[in-house]
Amino acid sequence: MKKIVTIQDISCVGKCSLTVALPLLSAMGLETAIIPTAVLSNHTAFSGFTFHDLTDTIPGILDQWKKEGFAFDAVYSGYLGSLRQIELVERAWDSCLAPGGLKIVDPAMADNGSLYKGFTEDFARAMGGLCGKADLIMPNLTEACFMTGRPYRPDGGDSYVRDTLRALSGLGCRFSMLTGVSPDENSLGAMIYDRDRDIFLSAYNEKLPVRFHGTGDIFASVMTGGLVRGKSLEEAMSIAVDFVHDCILETISHKDHNWYGVDFEAVIPALTARL
Repeated sequence: MKKIVTIQDISCVGKCSLTVALPLLSAMGLETAIIPTAVLSNHTAFSGFTFHDLTDTIPGILDQWKKEGFAFDAVYSGYLGSLRQIELVERAWDSCLAPGGLKIVDPAMADNGSLYKGFTEDFARAMGGLCGKADLIMPNLTEACFMTGRPYRPDGGDSYVRDTLRALSGLGCRFSMLTGVSPDENSLGAMIYDRDRDIFLSAYNEKLPVRFHGTGDIFASVMTGGLVRGKSLEEAMSIAVDFVHDCILETISHKDHNWYGVDFEAVIPALTARL
């Protein structure tokens, strides 16, 4: 069985970060270890939340894993709350990634043209440094612009998206992805640039007139799981795009659906069937 470790926070209620990454990666047939970066009572879209930083626990976890000889086929990082946590992801790559293992980064720090509360441009530059050392990065357009210094143009069109992907590859990573790409008013998905082969790959599904917190985390987890399971970039991306779409459809089919996250649990059987 393939093994993966994911490094991100736990929002105890809210269907995002580790509370979606762990069940989805496990359901995809991967032995999944976790390094929690913080514990929140619920995600930050609620009116209030508690927060407990776990940065100081991470070095001890990595030291113990090294003593035990644990090695993983991929290290996948999501939301990181500080410059020190960025450094600790690199340390995890060095200490517990198996030879040939994948370094995958979802630089969750911004959306809709703005950084999340508490983040700075210095943090974005440091995240760009981490992404430059990864194998695959999965930013949205806002995150890509902060890391590359490009202007944020959500309606820039296909050539703008491709130029942004090329700029991301200039950070140093081979595979650069943009999530939330919309080639027309009816479609939504993602596009990848393979720097070594100089090719673009994309996958789209129906664009639905709703937005939910946590769908980016779901996409990144399924994309990562697909790759570790041996799917091609294009296959994994298509599975992830379709799964997020189907999760949203499942959620809005219920009159009294949650506002704070999608009902991914009900769609897991369709996900595993595609593997």
